[in-house]
Amino acid sequence: MDAKTAFIFPGQGAQVIGMGKDFYDAEPAAKQIFDWANEIVGYDLADICFNGPEDKLNSTVISQPAIFTVSAAILEVLKEKTALSQPAVTAGLSLGEYTAIYAAGVISFEDALGLVQLRGQAMQAAADTSKGSMVSVIGLDAEQAEKLCDKARENQLLSCANFNCPGQIVMTGEVEACKRVVELAEEFGAIKAIELKVAGAFHSAMMAPAAEALKKAIAQRKIIEPDEIKIIANVDAEYYQSPEQVQAGLVKQLTNPVLWQKCVEKLLADGVEQFYEIGPGKVLTGLMRRINRKTAIANVSSTTAMAKV
Repeated sequence: MDAKTAFIFPGQGAQVIGMGKDFYDAEPAAKQIFDWANEIVGYDLADICFNGPEDKLNSTVISQPAIFTVSAAILEVLKEKTALSQPAVTAGLSLGEYTAIYAAGVISFEDALGLVQLRGQAMQAAADTSKGSMVSVIGLDAEQAEKLCDKARENQLLSCANFNCPGQIVMTGEVEACKRVVELAEEFGAIKAIELKVAGAFHSAMMAPAAEALKKAIAQRKIIEPDEIKIIANVDAEYYQSPEQVQAGLVKQLTNPVLWQKCVEKLLADGVEQFYEIGPGKVLTGLMRRINRKTAIANVSSTTAMAKV
């Protein structure tokens, strides 16, 4: 059997000024994706990716379409330049799941980017009307994290948002509850807890208005049945079987936790031997080292890295 490969895609937070510029300058296929993206979103997205300013690139409204576009441009070059045109499976962390369904061929670039743009706008709008935050807690397992959540909640909204890797869990909820997580973390055995610079309480009930907006938009986009390339879902670490499941999963992940560690463990158990992280940054490569050190993973975030592949 050929080594089973998985393409994995990063989520919000991976953005950095200059991302994708080396591909844009050197590869016509990448330039085409950026030019197309500019047309779809209605502004010069490429310029913000390459030149910033940082606060603009980091905003939820811009960073989501920016990361999706950079990942899609790198994917296009990877397919053109290497024999890696078809992985066995795709996966993406939160926002990255949109790139995963695009890479699996179940949605067009135009529809996927349109949804990502709307997702960023809807999440920002939901964040603007609610006072929410997120905290990354280092050094606890899932059970300890839930206990910390229970103590810090105090009748406010607080839950686990991302189970990223052993010892790294992100919590989400009302600002005061998140501050209590930071204060109480060491008491529960955590090494540290860091409040994240995010617009709001993503992957929580506070994102319900965004989920509602997204549900309507997704219903108007064409999503076909996953076929030769499998896609694993953030919300339950199971493979999508139908267009309806894909639609439901994308909506559900806005208000529910992302089970990234479980997704990766499921792929490893199912025989995936080689992972490729496609997109800006090295977040998923770092998480993989914590999930399973021995796993073969190549990070493709620059033309230099692409040449090695």
